[in-house]
Amino acid sequence: MGGFFGACCKTDAISDVFFGTDYHSHLGTKRAGMAAYSKEIGLQRVIHNIENSPFRTKFDHIFDQMEGDSAIGCISDYAPQPLLIRSGLGTYAICVIGVINNSEDLEQKYLASSHCHFGAMTGGAVNPTELVATIISSCKSFEEGIRHAQTEIDGTCVIIILKGDGHIIAARDRQGRLPVFIGKSENGYCVTLEPFASTKLDYDIVKELKASEIVEIWCEGIKVLLDGTDEMKICSFLWSYYGYPTSTYEGQNVEVMRYRNGAIMAENDSESGNAEGIDYVSGIPDSGTPHAIGYAGKIGIPFARAFIKYTPTWARSFTPPKQSERNRVAKMKQIPVTELIKDKSLLLVDDSIVRGTQIRETVDFLYESGAKTVHMRSACPPIMYSCKYLNFSRSTSDMELIARKIIMELEGEDGEKYIDEYSSSNTERGRKLREELCKRFHLGSIEFQSIDGIVKAIGLEPCRLCTYCWNGKE
Repeated sequence: MGGFFGACCKTDAISDVFFGTDYHSHLGTKRAGMAAYSKEIGLQRVIHNIENSPFRTKFDHIFDQMEGDSAIGCISDYAPQPLLIRSGLGTYAICVIGVINNSEDLEQKYLASSHCHFGAMTGGAVNPTELVATIISSCKSFEEGIRHAQTEIDGTCVIIILKGDGHIIAARDRQGRLPVFIGKSENGYCVTLEPFASTKLDYDIVKELKASEIVEIWCEGIKVLLDGTDEMKICSFLWSYYGYPTSTYEGQNVEVMRYRNGAIMAENDSESGNAEGIDYVSGIPDSGTPHAIGYAGKIGIPFARAFIKYTPTWARSFTPPKQSERNRVAKMKQIPVTELIKDKSLLLVDDSIVRGTQIRETVDFLYESGAKTVHMRSACPPIMYSCKYLNFSRSTSDMELIARKIIMELEGEDGEKYIDEYSSSNTERGRKLREELCKRFHLGSIEFQSIDGIVKAIGLEPCRLCTYCWNGKE
């Protein structure tokens, strides 16, 4: 994943972009960068590796290194950016968030059709941001180039550009899978992926871009370069997992959705009698906690933090490159409250179940701490397909997903024809999947939110939500 923040101000913009970009740190852990424009210096750019140190620490000297009334910043989980590009459109800085599935085809197309070349990263890969810049720069204007890129790219591509005149261009992706917001203050305008980042810096949200919409901002105004469309497929995982709790997308707040989502799961468990004998409901921190609060409040079972995540010194669990290291970091961060675990029957709520590795560690840890029984609830349906639109998951193959792995073991490749049945708890295949998960993780029971349930919790029409990872529908 990744996130960005940009600002055009009447006075210095570096401070706003520094803090605004830092507010996107929950979306990426690999690279971060800032670019700025001033009339005296022109465009400047700084990039740092943030794998072992957070954005704020790595960029705390930026006020001595950079100046300008316009700036953009980016957090990324993959390629270094912003890139500085010089082309027929002028010199500009660019950041891109998303996934380009047909990157190799596009690289070959542009290498064959012109005398262009790409800088190669380690291993020979082309920086996807440079590829997008090449597509844009092949056209006569930024808006024409961005629209051309939106058409050419199979995947998701959210773009922010800092031009050589200090103006910023922002474009939401063609399907609207990620949000883009414009904020206004007395000092200028900003563009952000996370809306709370702008409000914390005293910008009022004045516009949420439509899918494929392209806008230009400067310190005194905003202009729509190309209109967007009301048709969209915004990512449902924004609400269930990686969106920040205080953010509101398309009118639906993340934290409120998670309470609703937990309550819907509790209603389903009450109707089916699946929540008997539970002493406490606990959420796997952090994103599982509000789902658990909603569940506990609806079903009438006390909510308790049976274990606390120790975060002052431990890096996020998905930072280490090896799965074994990620598992160990995740386990080391879990500090038990023994009085709430020993001889208790616990129901854990997590935002999702992907590969199942961290759940195994957590459940074993709770039994080691004296739990009598552990039950599990997933705040979203079984993940059946690796996301091909956003790289928020490390899974590169469907067979890395625990649900698909079990289906393959049960029925081989023929099982793919019955994925809808396996997703449902009301079918024989669905019950078999849940039985297998209980055996592997030593659970008293396990259940998943349904697609209908999570759509209801989000509060948008189903046709406006992307649910590809659960049902494979584009």
